[in-house]
Amino acid sequence: MIPAMDLHLLRPPPGVRFFRRYPSPAPFRSRFVTVSSILPFAKEKAKYHIELEPAVELVERACSLCIDVQRSPLSDGRILEKNDQTPVTVADFGVQALVSLELGKLFPSIPLVAEEDSGFLQSQNLVDPVVSAVSDKTSFHEESFSHADVLEAIDPGDRTEFGTKPATYWFPGTGYVLFDIFTSTNLMEILDPIDGTRGFVKGSKALYVVGLSLVVEGEIMLGVMGCPNWVVDTFHRSITDVQGYKNSSPGLGIIMVAHVGCGTWTKRLRHMFDSSFRPSSDWTRCFVDGCSLVHKANFCIPDSQAWESLPLSVFYDATTNDNDDIGDKEIRLLPFCCGSLCKYLMVASGGASVFILEVKPERVTKAWDHAAGMICVHEAGGKVTDWKGSELDLAADQFKRRIICPAGGVLVTNGKIHQQIVEMISSSSTVVRH
Repeated sequence: MIPAMDLHLLRPPPGVRFFRRYPSPAPFRSRFVTVSSILPFAKEKAKYHIELEPAVELVERACSLCIDVQRSPLSDGRILEKNDQTPVTVADFGVQALVSLELGKLFPSIPLVAEEDSGFLQSQNLVDPVVSAVSDKTSFHEESFSHADVLEAIDPGDRTEFGTKPATYWFPGTGYVLFDIFTSTNLMEILDPIDGTRGFVKGSKALYVVGLSLVVEGEIMLGVMGCPNWVVDTFHRSITDVQGYKNSSPGLGIIMVAHVGCGTWTKRLRHMFDSSFRPSSDWTRCFVDGCSLVHKANFCIPDSQAWESLPLSVFYDATTNDNDDIGDKEIRLLPFCCGSLCKYLMVASGGASVFILEVKPERVTKAWDHAAGMICVHEAGGKVTDWKGSELDLAADQFKRRIICPAGGVLVTNGKIHQQIVEMISSSSTVVRH
């Protein structure tokens, strides 16, 4: 029997495709709208508001967990390297366990697809610190769950298989949390506990995201991203300034929310602050930037990739100069230290025009590194495709829903220069390097 709370998930999916185009954003001076509410829009406008409300609160608590782990005097001893040479921390496991426990209680019929597994955690003797981190943030009484419960909560995403039919599920994670919805009831949760773990381990200067998204029958319905070190008023400041702050303070931290058909919104992260501080509950709607010229755009690329290795380098050199003296054969590259989700956040908030990622044949592209960011960019007026201009297929991994297979790479833009960049990528192999 499906719990009463999940009955509305059996409704047929909305008639509007997620990947539709949206009107161009209004001029800059009128682009920002502020609303004060638990959610930034009326519940009757959001079909999945029952899922969205706890998702927002969960991401806030997950960000708080990350901050606590980062401030722990033992945090440096909890940075490990997985088999794929990526770092993992107590916070990654803690966020995944927290989200799994809470979503399992609220929506027991919706499975979770997530990154980490408890076997690695146990092999490194990190169960105790993870349980401690989770117990401080969960709504459960500490005595009501055991070490075994936490380990069980970390593993469900690895055990779930879906088959070829669309399903409903959550994607949780650190760096970003994602719930992607697919199953026999067409719903699923996807989570990446922390997207940008490399940034997380660098401390309070670097950006990382906790993200969560919900996907129904192959379409992302909602996404939530929390970025604890984000400087709130830096939509149009340089990333150098953003990362120049030494410590988290009342000026730092945002949460970004998107629901299909309701736009993309941000507000201050309440769990960032001391109990004496009362941040505003106002939501601000945000849009992609209005740049319509490729050489005037602000670009983001992965920390592990050089501009010279990307196809657009045959047309433009890259500079990190934070001034207006950019030539016609140059583009401005924003120097990030963070994961993919934070770069989606930059594009959705208007801080960057383009995020371009090359997919290496030897590397696997994980769905939880993109899903929450995809809906935030789309609802802000932007566009996300592979390098050939095709939509990203979150069901490409028919059984596990863990990987995606974008042709060439992933292209995230403000929409206005998207097709031009796709064409430049296509023609780059025939162009003589300038």
